[in-house]
Amino acid sequence: MKGFNTIAIHAGQSTDPAMPTMAPVYQSAAFTWENPEAMEDVFSGRSYGHLYSRISNPTVTLLEQKISSLENGIGAIAVSSGMSAIAVVMFTLTEAGDEIISSNALFGGTRTLFQNVFKKYNVKIHYYDNDHPEEIEKMINEKTRLIFTETIGNPRLDIPDFEKLAQIARKKNIPLIADSTISTPFLFQAKKHHVDIVLHSSTKYISGSGSTIGGVIVDTGNFNWQNFHFQKTAAKVHPDFLFLASARKNIFQNIGCALSPFNAWLNILGLDTLALRMEKHCKNAEILAQALTDFSPVKEVNFPGNKNNKYREAGIKYFNNRFGGLLTIKLSGKKECFNMIRKLKMVKNAANIGDSRTLIIHPASTIYYGFPEDEKLRCGVSDDLLRISAGLEDAEDIINDIKQAIFGG
Repeated sequence: MKGFNTIAIHAGQSTDPAMPTMAPVYQSAAFTWENPEAMEDVFSGRSYGHLYSRISNPTVTLLEQKISSLENGIGAIAVSSGMSAIAVVMFTLTEAGDEIISSNALFGGTRTLFQNVFKKYNVKIHYYDNDHPEEIEKMINEKTRLIFTETIGNPRLDIPDFEKLAQIARKKNIPLIADSTISTPFLFQAKKHHVDIVLHSSTKYISGSGSTIGGVIVDTGNFNWQNFHFQKTAAKVHPDFLFLASARKNIFQNIGCALSPFNAWLNILGLDTLALRMEKHCKNAEILAQALTDFSPVKEVNFPGNKNNKYREAGIKYFNNRFGGLLTIKLSGKKECFNMIRKLKMVKNAANIGDSRTLIIHPASTIYYGFPEDEKLRCGVSDDLLRISAGLEDAEDIINDIKQAIFGG
């Protein structure tokens, strides 16, 4: 099997010598066919082809092939955003009256989606603590359809025990779904660790430059879907592809969350340097975490790679001795957090992560604004907390900017 960088750069691309080295952008709404019979075959599912870019597009398909190859999956669906990826999976696997089990330390947008959308459609959500996966078995019943987690909690930065989660999921014959946005395929091998569906907000580290929005769903091929209840698909498909066929035909193309060809192309461009960038993100986060520990106004530094962090061993085990590009710090309170942000000169105050630039945000007043206090605390959010996404700048420059902002310049 080829190495990660080789797959990221070459997977899915034509070997035709007349093809350009960089994939073209098929910026077209629709595609023509020579005869109506051939077009009918594609619409009916008897043959494959591109008809309309809301359904499929050659540039988007290439991104799907690349991400699926990096995950060693059986197929992928690229969508308009990371939130769309979660929504498509949820709509595919659940119906009214069903239940799901989810980690309680979720990104605010995901928790809002669960609470404000799926509860509205009578899908019940049970939350468990990643530190206590044994809670899950007590929550499972005949209505449970999936277990959901994040590979690294955002912003709690907890790392699940995937071995235990997979044991429970397999025992109860329930698919395990993981949002791997923060870890990416470079850090976390979802299939190896028995994840059944892995999701990415490709907006973040995959695209890498903060230039585009996107999401990807990958079926790793671990789960046997034959006994899972799906809506009837338009054509008979191999049992292994029941999830992908149902997700694409019944949900994705009907709710209109298509990824634009140009955005797909930007994500493809990002894949060329994903491994190189992830190494730098992880290293800069580690250096920054060590430096901030010595700053007296900083009351706490949370980074999974810190020697005294309780998730360090999990990071070594699941992420090949790397710990991601995120860290959080605590100051004395909200006022001090806001004062620091105002004084930053290079580090940007923005609601994103995985950018080439170092980004900072006060989660309690932004992403988690309006959340009840108990929910904020379960997600690791408090008024004295700042989340930092380590960028690709020279580490010393990041440290110096934060230092002058904390100590008053």
